[in-house]
Amino acid sequence: MIDFSNTETAFKMKTKIDLLQSKLLFSALSSPMVVRILKSFTITALAVKLPIKGILKATVFRQFCGGESVEECREQINRLATMNVGAILDYSVEGKAQEQDFNRTLATTIETLQYAKINDNVSFGVFKPTGLGNINIYEKITQKKQLNRKEKFAWNRTLNRWQTIIEKAAELQIPVMVDSEESWIQPAVDELVIQYMNQYNREMPIVYNTAQLYRHDRFAHLKKALDKAKQNGYIYAVKIVRGAYMEKERKRAKTKGYPSPIHLNKAATDHDYNEALRLVINNIQHMAVVIGTHNEESVQLTARLLEDAKLPLNHQRVHVAQLFGMSDHISFNASHAGLNTVKYLPFGPVRDVLPYLFRRAEENTSVGGQTGRELKLIREELARRNS
Repeated sequence: MIDFSNTETAFKMKTKIDLLQSKLLFSALSSPMVVRILKSFTITALAVKLPIKGILKATVFRQFCGGESVEECREQINRLATMNVGAILDYSVEGKAQEQDFNRTLATTIETLQYAKINDNVSFGVFKPTGLGNINIYEKITQKKQLNRKEKFAWNRTLNRWQTIIEKAAELQIPVMVDSEESWIQPAVDELVIQYMNQYNREMPIVYNTAQLYRHDRFAHLKKALDKAKQNGYIYAVKIVRGAYMEKERKRAKTKGYPSPIHLNKAATDHDYNEALRLVINNIQHMAVVIGTHNEESVQLTARLLEDAKLPLNHQRVHVAQLFGMSDHISFNASHAGLNTVKYLPFGPVRDVLPYLFRRAEENTSVGGQTGRELKLIREELARRNS
């Protein structure tokens, strides 16, 4: 059993000042009203060019991001490595949809793969499909609609970016994860990922898809994907998460008059998530998994399933992952117990990463108990150090 209550291990790499700053930040994030006010103030301050970058970088950016560039992330990568935790460099610029933005994402993703090749503490590459191409074209591809001439050129450029990244990942032998998208464009993403798995996942898992288990159809999809991988002789590699677009998905389904793709409750999501875990571990000869979760029970279940299957806790095809700045009690205690553990380490220019940071802050206030749990553990560690 992994002891997630061990705050000494959880916060070993944090100084007392670090803990006090985190305590103040999570206290603020515990209030939806405070989050809304801070978001509004930040947007206004940046619009009128107030010099607040330094404040942002020293507070919320510092808590949840590794730096503005790959090189700036080096310090946090090294700190994580002291706890035997790897890093996933995640270029977290959101809301950019011009060709120059797509090309910047391409170049930065290639940079992270090259960095991972020379730094054993960086375990994976990752990219978001809509970071490489227009979301509306992904939607038309999903719907099997005809593209016009301009859209065809744009889609071909998107495909070329995918190809460049995955060819480089295969050349460097660095696994790359393809992040999930909204349900109305995910089929186009799934189709591309399967093509690349069939090509590159023959000897080792290079290309990873992402399954959002808060969708009621994803576990069935995962089983079908496994069957297809077995039939065609490739490894189906997947990052499993609960999900990130719940409110948006439900709102769109209601507006457009179709059934919501989201489970009715969290219990159903947890059930499918843990069933997905069992499916992967029981078929590990045909699969590989990154278990993206901030749920203690799921990490505990991972360890138990590996032991029941007489597999080592540090099996090369099984990793658990959490976001940087959150759930350190899970990450560092899981690593201490012997599981392969990684942290998503977001990075990018402060102004461009703000949409990610706002979304993360809002998710913290909406996820039941998340912020309260962080605060409770921080207070316990401060009390332990003061005793």
